[in-house]
Amino acid sequence: MAASETTQFAPPQVLTYDPAAAPPLLISQGAEGRLYKTTHVQRDRPCVLKYRPPKPYRHPILDARLTKARITSEAKVLERCYRAGVRVPAVYALDLVSGWMMIEWIEGMTVRQGINDWLGERPEIPPSPEDLPDDAPLIDAMKRIGAAVGDLHRTGVVHGDLTTSNMMLRPQKNSQSSGQPEVGDGPKALEGDVVLIDFGLATQSVSDEDRAVDLYVLERAFASTHPRAERLFVNVLEAYRGAFKKASSVLTKLEDVRMRGRKRSMLG
Repeated sequence: MAASETTQFAPPQVLTYDPAAAPPLLISQGAEGRLYKTTHVQRDRPCVLKYRPPKPYRHPILDARLTKARITSEAKVLERCYRAGVRVPAVYALDLVSGWMMIEWIEGMTVRQGINDWLGERPEIPPSPEDLPDDAPLIDAMKRIGAAVGDLHRTGVVHGDLTTSNMMLRPQKNSQSSGQPEVGDGPKALEGDVVLIDFGLATQSVSDEDRAVDLYVLERAFASTHPRAERLFVNVLEAYRGAFKKASSVLTKLEDVRMRGRKRSMLG
């Protein structure tokens, strides 16, 4: 998980421990919570600590109930996926009263960064048909994305916010390179296992409608974030069909979701 901030922040008191160790590093801050990079049990075991601070604008009792419910829901979803073999971060520890959850740190870069790095080295309009770039590495990455989403839906979970920013490319354990893929390193920018992250909006559902909306959100994310790769999204759906035996009904429902999306766009 790439850090978005390099500045050290004073963590909440509940997160303060061994003064000899490096203090937790704030890597992301949103409306609902903060993400810290820290360690779990051992100093050489990095992890992510997701902290939901109290909201002063909410009644304390209501705030505590909401925080407990959301952390519990996310932890249950992650545990369910992890036990089913879906590539997601493992849950290490949680404290419902204090409002935090500690999960596995995923090495590597986001899929968004990997795709953008790979596309950034290639001309938008090749000078001639002979100069068309080899799309094989990108197609392979798209298929891994589709398979990852298929595995997720097969488990009975919908993500709720499927974007390439919420997917990581984790270097494979048998890879000679133990670090993060180098930026702009050609096909290597797209290597690694696809790991799904950020399950704050995830729910347990077996509804074709919910699964189709998940795919539609991802498709729209490709259109806005990776427009040059949008034409290859069919490979995501192809791999999804191969990974999830009930995909046919979901893809049929996806057409309905797309139609509704187009109508909303036309009507504003």
